[in-house]
Amino acid sequence: MPDWDKIDFDAGERRAKPEKHFYLISLPARELRSLSGIVRRVAKDAAPRTEDLGIQRQHDPERSEEIGRFVEFGFPWSTLSEAKRASAEFNDLRKPGWLPTAIVLNILTKGAERNGNTVADADLASIVQVNGQPHLQLPYQDWSSDWEPTQLPPFEVIDGQHRLWAFEGASKLENFQLPVVAFVGLDISWQAYLFWTINIKPKRINPSLAFDLYPLLRNEDWLDRAEGHMIYRETRAQELTEILWSYPESPWYDRINMLGERQNRWVTQSAWIKSLTASFIRSWDRRSGTSGGLFGGRSKNEGEVLGWSRAQQAAFLIFAWRKFASSVAASKDAWAEGLRRPSKVGGEKVQRPDDVKAGDDLAFFGAYSLITTDQGVRGFLHVINDLCYQRASALKLNTWRPDEQASANPIAAVEIALRSLEAQEFTNFVTSICNALASFDWRTSSTPDLEEPKRRAKLVFRGSGGYKELRTQLLEHLSSSGGDVGEASKRLLGRI
Repeated sequence: MPDWDKIDFDAGERRAKPEKHFYLISLPARELRSLSGIVRRVAKDAAPRTEDLGIQRQHDPERSEEIGRFVEFGFPWSTLSEAKRASAEFNDLRKPGWLPTAIVLNILTKGAERNGNTVADADLASIVQVNGQPHLQLPYQDWSSDWEPTQLPPFEVIDGQHRLWAFEGASKLENFQLPVVAFVGLDISWQAYLFWTINIKPKRINPSLAFDLYPLLRNEDWLDRAEGHMIYRETRAQELTEILWSYPESPWYDRINMLGERQNRWVTQSAWIKSLTASFIRSWDRRSGTSGGLFGGRSKNEGEVLGWSRAQQAAFLIFAWRKFASSVAASKDAWAEGLRRPSKVGGEKVQRPDDVKAGDDLAFFGAYSLITTDQGVRGFLHVINDLCYQRASALKLNTWRPDEQASANPIAAVEIALRSLEAQEFTNFVTSICNALASFDWRTSSTPDLEEPKRRAKLVFRGSGGYKELRTQLLEHLSSSGGDVGEASKRLLGRI
């Protein structure tokens, strides 16, 4: 390009002007390996770093070995322990192993020195023109596995050493072709620049972005079995928790203990993440026969996963919690009215908690409401997820598409998604669930003036076993509500 003429090229600074072209070629992996060498960075004898002409980090043999296994058997089989690979139990995890990204190398020219060494004239490679087309001329007519350079190899690897070294000694992969980007006579400063822009400068893809771009990743059993898939679910759960906490119209706005502070009574961020990964973002488990996560994997015989974006998922959660909060606020049931009345403990009047704002409903946000506990949060999330998952096809959840005007700002994107969601017919089902849940007795076992039989009955919700117990009781309560919600609850109870 013309602007290249403005660059300060300087051979004395190892920044000589590059050739006009680089080349795209392919070569059999083992042949390419025999033609290639590495100039590695070292740190010894207090040598100035500017005198260290190597750009490659130290070679990790284990990484190359894993890549070799990947080429033969794919991921995740390549990452399994030796014992698991030796057993036949995991053979179904074998997949094709592709290496579609190019090895980047430099073709050394006559006289080029590396650590006082040069390429022998008989070993030089070059790009020559044949009938007006570039061809790679190699230092032999036919390659053989015993060929090796007498001095310096004619190629030096700029990027891809671990991929290339994976083929060393792998005779059965002798003809595996690798794509190559080849520069000719590229000065060492430009090689360092290339290595930096390839390996350091790019921002790695956000795991949560992959969750949006590739929703089918949420449903791959091979990812789950290799135990490498949790990052998608945990990252998305954390993002959804943060949106629930930061979105002004969310019932949980500023009501999640994001830092795990002891003096903060709200459910911790960690507990929210665990509840979301156990409900909305969990994978379908064929062993249990129960529901999967609405935002996670779907059963292969129940249709595809939902292609909802992060904003849609957050909007769905906020919508459900808002409906539930409004249903509880409208409740005149004894449990709700009891939590709203001033009560006494030890003969003294219980004051309104400092962290409950004016106008907040004590039946929902009060210190004695089960809704604001870890068990309550997970129970609600489980029930909404499970019932909507069961009826996903009938509700036509997949027809709700991301808005084309969605914003990159997460809060603005959620606002757009909420407006779109409120026009969807399936929200009537969510509203029915929330209305029915509002008549459940959400008082905790520590509620003042609670009758002793009820207090003992509510003690079952405490501890880790309380999650399952509350979920079961909520479904039993919903099963008597009639309509689609009642029928779906009965079916789910039969499975769990």
